[in-house]
Amino acid sequence: MRLPIIFGAFFALTAVMAGAFGAHGLRNLVSERSLEVFQTAAAYQMYHAIALVLIALLSGFGLSRRLLSLSAGFFLAGILLFSGSLYTLVLTDMRWVGAITPLGGLCFMIGWALLLTAGVRQQTN
Repeated sequence: MRLPIIFGAFFALTAVMAGAFGAHGLRNLVSERSLEVFQTAAAYQMYHAIALVLIALLSGFGLSRRLLSLSAGFFLAGILLFSGSLYTLVLTDMRWVGAITPLGGLCFMIGWALLLTAGVRQQTN
């Protein structure tokens, strides 16, 4: 499973970049609350970037590739919708994108539920 590693590494790299930008570049430009929101976006991006890499590693342990692929897809969608909407909210002050954030959270939950299911259904060799 090559794509989860590629996407995971890319989103981990950009999470570090976003965190640094939030800590140093935005400090005097946005409110303290907006900085917290930006850091939340970076943190959740990193958690799920690591989860994508984990999925690639777990593919070698007899877990359903179909469930792992679905889980990876939901984690990817979650990063884009959850973290992406929060970054957009802070950087543009377009309040309406906040309505997208819960959809990203739902994608994260579905991704974890699929990973849980893959673990429960693991084939024993």
